[in-house]
Amino acid sequence: MRLEYFQMIDQVAALDTQGRSIRCLSTVPQQSPVFEGHFPGHALVPGVLLIETMAQASGYLALALNGFKKMAFLASVKEAKLRTFMLPGAAIEITAQVAHEGSGFVVTHAQIICDGKRVSEAELMLRILPFPSPEFADMMVKQAERLGLETLSERGS
Repeated sequence: MRLEYFQMIDQVAALDTQGRSIRCLSTVPQQSPVFEGHFPGHALVPGVLLIETMAQASGYLALALNGFKKMAFLASVKEAKLRTFMLPGAAIEITAQVAHEGSGFVVTHAQIICDGKRVSEAELMLRILPFPSPEFADMMVKQAERLGLETLSERGS
């Protein structure tokens, strides 16, 4: 996880195309410039970055389900709950499952779990659109490969 670059997912651990769900893993860094302001002397992952983490997992799910032909952009956040604090060094599991899709949108239910406890959850709506450029599409495919997503989608696991 690289908070300052909004790279929230370290690895895609499982992709279930039949169940339309994804499980990702990440570790919050011990040090980050984000913690210098949130909060000095009491570092916490900002809630907005927890929501972004769930949105990225949901986005990778949508990317895989549409065969890497279109991408997802966060459109709305509903029923977000931040249940506890997330500290530096935390190892987390992020899951997302499609609840509804159609008309160029996908709605997911996503959550973050740390040490067996739910840290946050939300219903997220993502707009599915063509990639803005072929270069951007290539970059997203390379990022997905780095996270293990493309390999998982090719195997259909």
